[in-house]
Amino acid sequence: MELIKSNYYQNQPKVVLILAHGAGAPADSPFMEELAEALDAEGVAVARFEFPYMEKRRQDGKKRPPDRQPRLLEHFRDVLAEVRAEVGNECAILAGGKSMGGRMASLLAAEDNGIDGVVCFGYPFHPPGKPDNWRIDHFPRIECPLLVIQGTRDPFGKPDEVAARQSQLGACQLVWLEGGNHDFQPLARQAETRQDLINEAARQVSRFIASQVCSSQ
Repeated sequence: MELIKSNYYQNQPKVVLILAHGAGAPADSPFMEELAEALDAEGVAVARFEFPYMEKRRQDGKKRPPDRQPRLLEHFRDVLAEVRAEVGNECAILAGGKSMGGRMASLLAAEDNGIDGVVCFGYPFHPPGKPDNWRIDHFPRIECPLLVIQGTRDPFGKPDEVAARQSQLGACQLVWLEGGNHDFQPLARQAETRQDLINEAARQVSRFIASQVCSSQ
């Protein structure tokens, strides 16, 4: 599968966000489509891609678990190199993604890889129901700006749980979407829709880029 590039990507952008999918849904899932469109509307250029296991599922229709972490990271590095070759050295590149994709982006940034910022949507701080198995050991090694946008009902990490580990998060900037679950779906009684929360996430990314990424270029 080739990179899925947003409209804004075609306009010689100053910043590009490479967006990886989560463990169970492809790069063109409804969530990823809606998020990419919302980011594009905020003037954030986006390039989406799929990990090898998801590409295989697209080819034969068989569900399979994610590749092992080294393979995921290797593929993400290849995509970074491809985008860098296309946009040039003057363009800032952010790595990001949904859930597992965001985690892989943050692991790459902990190695450096020339990444200018990281944006995670629904970060898997810990597996649901396993609050002792945290996945943030690498956060203090991330030297570029890091933004995590999380729903307050996300079973992969809720506000009180994350707040208790604040000292272990390094320079991570957190934004909480009220009522949102792991896919940013709000409570039925809320006035906001999932699209509203996705739009707010996109606005937060735009502000993050302006204040944390572009200001340091």
